[in-house]
Amino acid sequence: MLCNLAFVKANISNPSPFRREFNEFRPLYYCERCLAGKVQDTASATGVGNYPDEQDIDIIAAYSDTSGAIQISRVKMRDLSASWVWENPMDVHHDQSTSSEAVVDSFQSGIRSGENAEHYSDGHQDGRIPYLYNSSMSPVKRMRQIARKERRDLRTAQLTQQDKETDNQMAQAAIERSKSLDTTVKRKYNIWRRDFVHPHSDSILKLMQDQMIMAKAYASIAKSKNESELYSALKAHSNASQSAIGEAHSDAELHPSALDQAKAMGHILSRAKDKLYDCDIVARTFRAMVQSTEDKVNAMKKKTAFLIQLAAKTIPKRLQCLPLQLAADYYMQGYYSKQDLDKEKLEDPSLYHYAIFSDNVLATSVVVNSTVLHAKEPEKHVFHVVTDKLNSAAMRIWFLVNPPMKATIQVENIDDFKWLNSSYCSVLCQLESARTKEYYFKLPEVYPKLDKILFLDDDIVVQKDLTPLLSVDLQGMVNGAVETCKESFHRFDKYLNFSNPKISENFDPNACGWAFGMNIFDLKEWKKRNITGIYHRWQDMNEDRTLWKLGSLPPGLITFYNLTYPLDRGWHVLGLGYDPALNQSEIENAAVIHYNGNYKPWLDLAVSKYNSYWSRYVMFDNHYLQFCSIRQ
Repeated sequence: MLCNLAFVKANISNPSPFRREFNEFRPLYYCERCLAGKVQDTASATGVGNYPDEQDIDIIAAYSDTSGAIQISRVKMRDLSASWVWENPMDVHHDQSTSSEAVVDSFQSGIRSGENAEHYSDGHQDGRIPYLYNSSMSPVKRMRQIARKERRDLRTAQLTQQDKETDNQMAQAAIERSKSLDTTVKRKYNIWRRDFVHPHSDSILKLMQDQMIMAKAYASIAKSKNESELYSALKAHSNASQSAIGEAHSDAELHPSALDQAKAMGHILSRAKDKLYDCDIVARTFRAMVQSTEDKVNAMKKKTAFLIQLAAKTIPKRLQCLPLQLAADYYMQGYYSKQDLDKEKLEDPSLYHYAIFSDNVLATSVVVNSTVLHAKEPEKHVFHVVTDKLNSAAMRIWFLVNPPMKATIQVENIDDFKWLNSSYCSVLCQLESARTKEYYFKLPEVYPKLDKILFLDDDIVVQKDLTPLLSVDLQGMVNGAVETCKESFHRFDKYLNFSNPKISENFDPNACGWAFGMNIFDLKEWKKRNITGIYHRWQDMNEDRTLWKLGSLPPGLITFYNLTYPLDRGWHVLGLGYDPALNQSEIENAAVIHYNGNYKPWLDLAVSKYNSYWSRYVMFDNHYLQFCSIRQ
C-alpha cells in the first residue's frame, strides 16, 4: 500500500519533508468504520494522542483497495491509535520527540519485517528524516523475544564448543593410534611393499606372461606348418622368459635381465606374426589351449582331493609309535592281568554312560579327559570304549596307566562279539568299518540293562558338564541330536536318491538332517520301535546302492526319520575340521566342539587356530608321548 501524506493546518517549525517507516502494520482497507475511530482517553504517554495542545493534523493517504483500484482518504491526527509514536532517530538523549517538529512527506512502499525495518532505519544517518514508528508488540513481549534470542545464541555457542572439543579428542586419539602403527616398508604378502607404490608395479611381469602365451600359440602354428627354425626360436625364448620370471609375483622380484628378455621376445613374436598370423587359425589355437588348460585344472583338482584324503587317512609316524609302544609294554609288563573293573557300575542305569568307537588312543584320551574334567561328579561317569583287535591292548594300558580321576573306563574289542559278522547283514561287507557300524546300530543288545547312552566321536572335545544333556526329555523320540540344515544345505535330498520311488514315497526331501558325533539315545524307546530292524531292512533294500551311496549318514537319517529330537545348537558345534571361518564365540560357548572333516587336530593338516581347543587336554608330559615325539 502506498500512502502519500500531507499535513494541513499544522503549525510546523521545520516544514522540510521527511519519511515515515513502519516496523509492521495491518493493511488499511477502505471502509467508513476504519475512519470513524476516536482517540482513546487512556492513550499511552508516548502516543500521538498525548499532545492536546497541538493543532490537529490531516493525513491524506493514497492506497489500493482489495479490487486494486486507487483510493484517497483523509485521516485526522486524533483518529490514530495511541500506538503511533513520534520518534526522532537523531535525538537519542530524549525519551520522546518534541511535538510537531516533523512532518511526514511520503513513505516507502512494501511490507518489511521488524529486523529489516530496523536495518533500513539505521541506514539514514543524516539526521534530517524523523520517523513515525508503529509497533504492535508490547514491551513485555519484546523483552521475552530478546531473552529467547539470547538463550538460542548461548545454546548455539555451547554446542559449537562441544563440537570443537569432540573434534579435538578424535584428532588426539587418531594421533595416539598412529604412533602405534608400524609404518616400515615390508616385503612379500604386505600391501605396503615397495612394488605397490607404483600403480603398474607388475606391468613387465604381465607383459612377459602374455608373451609366453602368444609364443606357445605361434609355436603350435609354426610346428604345423613345418617352420622349424621359427618354432625352435619361440620355444627357446619361452624357456628364457620362464627362467627370468621364476617365482616372481611383481616387477620388483624379477631378474635384472627380465626387461631385455621381454624386448627379445617382442622381436621374435613380431617375426612370427608377420609370417604365421591368420585370424581363424589363431582363434582355433587359443580355443584348443583353453580346453587343454581346463582339463589340466580338473585333473589337478581330482589329484588334490585324493591327496587330501590320503593325508587325512595316513597315520603320522609319531601316532604309529604310540600304540606300538603301549602294546609292547602291555604284554611285557603284565598289564593284561590287571583289569579289576567294577562290573556293577558298567550296568548301573543310574550312572551316566558314554559310548566311544575309536582306534586312536590319543584322540580317545582327549575325549575322556575333557569330559571328566568338566564333570561335577566324575565318579558317576562310565565310558565304554570300543576298538579293534590291533589297538585294544594299547587302549587298555593307556587308561590303566593314566586313569581319568574317578571315572570308570571299559575297553572292549569289537572282535570279541562273535555275533557281528557279514552274514548278519547282506550289505555289511560293502561298508567302511562295517563291524563298527553294525555295533553302533545294535547298542541295546550290547548294553541291555542301560536306559540311555551318550554316543561320542573320537574327534570331539567336551567343554562343559554333559550331565544335563543325559537328563533331557526326548519326548518319546529315540535319538537326540543337533540339526544341521541351513537353508537348502544338509537336507534329505542331498543324501538320498529321490528319483527312486522307495525314497520319494517314504521321506520328505526337505526334511532336516542332523549331526552324528554327539547323540543321546533312549535305549528303551529304541527296543520298543525296533530301530535295529528298521536299519537292517533299509540296508538290504539298498544292496544295489540305488537308494544312497556308501556312508554312515544316509542310513542313519533313514533309520531315525521322525524319531529324532532336536537339541539346542549350543550343545554341539561342528565344522572345526574343514571350516576356518567359524564364529569364535560359538566355539567357545559350545558344550561340545567337533572336528568333523579331513583336518583333524592331531594331523599337520589341522586348522591352526583351532588347535588350542584340542591340545589343552593332551598330556604332553606323559613319557609315552615324549618317547614318540608328540609335542605341542
